[in-house]
Amino acid sequence: MNQLSWKQWKLNRQRLVLLGMAIGLIVLSWVGIAVARSGLTVRSLEQGRVPLLYLAPKAAKSVPGVLVAHGFAGSKQLMLSYGHALAQAGYAVMLWDSDGHGANPTPLKQYDSQASLEIARQALLQQPEVDSTRLALLGHSMGSGFVMDAGIRHPERFAATIAISPTGASVTPQLPRNLQLQAGSGEGRFVANAGRLLEQAGGTTADLAQGKGRELVVVPNVEHITILFSDVSHQSAVRWLDGTFGRSSQSRYVDRRMGWYGLHLLGWLLGLAAVAPVLAIPTVMMKGEVWRRWVGLIVAPIAAVSGVTLLSQRVLLESLGGVQVGGAVGVWFLLAGLAWLSVLAVVPRPTLRSLSLGIGLFGLLWIAFGAMAQVVWLQWWLIPMRLQLWLPLAIACFPWFLAAGIVQQDIGMGKRALWWLAQSGVLILGFGVTLYFLPSLGFIFLLLPLFPPLIGILALVAGWVNSAWAYAIGSALFFGWLLAAGFPLSA
Repeated sequence: MNQLSWKQWKLNRQRLVLLGMAIGLIVLSWVGIAVARSGLTVRSLEQGRVPLLYLAPKAAKSVPGVLVAHGFAGSKQLMLSYGHALAQAGYAVMLWDSDGHGANPTPLKQYDSQASLEIARQALLQQPEVDSTRLALLGHSMGSGFVMDAGIRHPERFAATIAISPTGASVTPQLPRNLQLQAGSGEGRFVANAGRLLEQAGGTTADLAQGKGRELVVVPNVEHITILFSDVSHQSAVRWLDGTFGRSSQSRYVDRRMGWYGLHLLGWLLGLAAVAPVLAIPTVMMKGEVWRRWVGLIVAPIAAVSGVTLLSQRVLLESLGGVQVGGAVGVWFLLAGLAWLSVLAVVPRPTLRSLSLGIGLFGLLWIAFGAMAQVVWLQWWLIPMRLQLWLPLAIACFPWFLAAGIVQQDIGMGKRALWWLAQSGVLILGFGVTLYFLPSLGFIFLLLPLFPPLIGILALVAGWVNSAWAYAIGSALFFGWLLAAGFPLSA
């Protein structure tokens, strides 16, 4: 065996080992998800066009029921950590998608927030494992307002209310019964708001037997989204409900499903790393001054902020394109990407192979991010109303990812890391300035921490694929899917 063939054999062996590791991680992650559901009854339901998800201990009889409401741009999947923790502790749990969210096709508009909650309550009462005389409520952010209002209106129905990252409600020392407030230490204004609500509700008291229990739990080292996956938050809720219903849960369950999700994603990325050299497209080094790449990146957010601000004077951006906030995000990326491309002034020609590889890359990203997301944290399957938003959003994002693909083609890992940091900084700063001028798009603020990890993963993919067009097509289709899946539908 000559030296060249030996090196080639060794390289192929390394790829096979990497591929084997990838397959092992993927299988292990799905086993972990299956174990997390072991011992539980899980039912998917739909009533009055409201999608519902029910979890309860197997063979349970006459157990307390808990209604769990998500926040803005959330879904029943995003609250599944509470569903698992409560069900493993002996509670029957009903989750649902509010209007315009997840798989609920009814657009978000001026509506009675109690309508879908009442549908969920009726569905919960129909489940054979539930004791209809012992019900409680739990809600996050927007959903916290829903459950506090329900607890105030119907104290005879609900023995306890848990408000996580609470918004507002007309709480009193008597209503709702047994109010627990939770907020993450990293979401300052929600902590302050929870403190005001606690004071309004009469201050801390442990009088759970009389329904006058009140407490505030500040969950350490979490913010508005990560609090949903905090074991401290889950166990605080279980403890409060156990005290309310006079139970003593023996469950030692810790929800590690997001960890399994991370392993699943890592497995697929390792698999791509193993096969990418085989799929790589020979490229011609892009010509053009380096300064254009950096100037284009700097000009991009300026153009996007200016364009979106001017457009807001003529168009209602909050509901642009039939989706809350997501349409405005798409326009921002469109304007920024076009500005970056115009400064670059050099665009490679697409080939049939690069187009095919781009579609294949989207398929891999779709599976890597979404196959497990559907049962862990995100409504990944798009209902028809969302599916028709996908391609317009993807097309809007395409110029940005094409420009990003051009500047990251044929460069080393060090420079790729630099471009990752630069893109992340520009996106965070650009959207931050946008919110200064357009506070009505405020929900984008909660998404800013997601840009660095997402752009980082896509930067790795760009290096493995090493084709601007393949990267742009795959990334734009994937990012457009994320926008279509995550933001609420508007009228």
